[in-house]
Amino acid sequence: MKRTMRVLISGASISGPALAYWLHQHGFDVTVIERAPSLRPGGYGVDIRGEAITVLRRMGILEQVRAADTNMNGVYFVNNKGKIEGQISEASLGNQQGLDIEIMRDDLSNILYDLTKDTIEYIWGDSITAIHETESGAEVQFIHGKPQTFDLVIGADGLHSNVRTLNLGDEAQFKRTLGCYISIFTLENYLNLDHRQLLYTMPGKTVGIYSARDNTEARGMLLFQSETLKFDRYDTESQKKLVENAFIGHTGWETSHLLKRMKEATDFYFDEICQIHMPTWSKGRITLVGDAAYGPSPLSGQGSSLALVGAYVLAGELKAAQGDYARAFVVYEQEMRKFVEKNQKIGLMAARSMIEKSNFKIFLRNLMLRIPTLMVVQFKIISKIIAKAANGIELKNY
Repeated sequence: MKRTMRVLISGASISGPALAYWLHQHGFDVTVIERAPSLRPGGYGVDIRGEAITVLRRMGILEQVRAADTNMNGVYFVNNKGKIEGQISEASLGNQQGLDIEIMRDDLSNILYDLTKDTIEYIWGDSITAIHETESGAEVQFIHGKPQTFDLVIGADGLHSNVRTLNLGDEAQFKRTLGCYISIFTLENYLNLDHRQLLYTMPGKTVGIYSARDNTEARGMLLFQSETLKFDRYDTESQKKLVENAFIGHTGWETSHLLKRMKEATDFYFDEICQIHMPTWSKGRITLVGDAAYGPSPLSGQGSSLALVGAYVLAGELKAAQGDYARAFVVYEQEMRKFVEKNQKIGLMAARSMIEKSNFKIFLRNLMLRIPTLMVVQFKIISKIIAKAANGIELKNY
């Protein structure tokens, strides 16, 4: 490369810092901008499996990530009195013991930030307002900072990507809703759960709690089916109200207690369960990575794996093309497309299994969970599908 290319990455969760790491390794000058004032706390457990494990190994942080594994040992379905009606072992959820990793989203985010904070410029509490492409670069304007010119701008800013909206079009055309909403928040592990998750399902709704960080805390989860809801993404109070309204009149098991704890939560997360499907992830000097381009939905467990692999491939192709970004973006899409599609299918599967539509279906599921031979067969099939998707790309050595 004749001169060092300047790259601006929007988003400092998973794909942003991972991409920043690889671009820096390949000799690019990288800046990361993040709307939040600091790393976002909270979130759910995310799975890392297949080729994403290879990426972590090449980054030199595999053991560090593995050390933060949640070590969950199973999911237990309870009735409205808290009696266990059925269970699934962690291995049957497609998590292969000793291979796959489940880690809290914010733990992974912290590890990636620590890896990059000394070599990458991070700008906190600011956001892009406009990107204007010229012959020589992309002129970027910000809410607070002075305008700057970069060679490339990359949206690693999640399902509701600001970069995508500014340059590739409105979210509505790319979003495929799965018909439900999810809320996650931290609370004390008051049920003394030992590396396990409890789920209480009623038609169209699921209430859950699981232990986190070696049982020192827990995460509450409220999931419900709904027609499209209109809400302000930055107004958590109104979001909490939406969740509350969805569960009015439902007091079974720990529902009331979790709703009370949700109101006090400072790391409350709420969103629609949806996927992002785009005909192309790039336009001119701008491209997208991770959830911004191909979010498989939070329920898939595959979002972080896609983000890590996507970051590795995008940075590698930019290096291989020696700065010819148009060529790099085309190859990046060719390399990733099939891998993305396989993993998005798992997101659809997961959404169907998390919410049951009728009491009869709940009864049927619990019944099946009590027939070991039946479950073994079913879980072998599921594990195979997940493993195939997670390994559905051959990583080049850039």
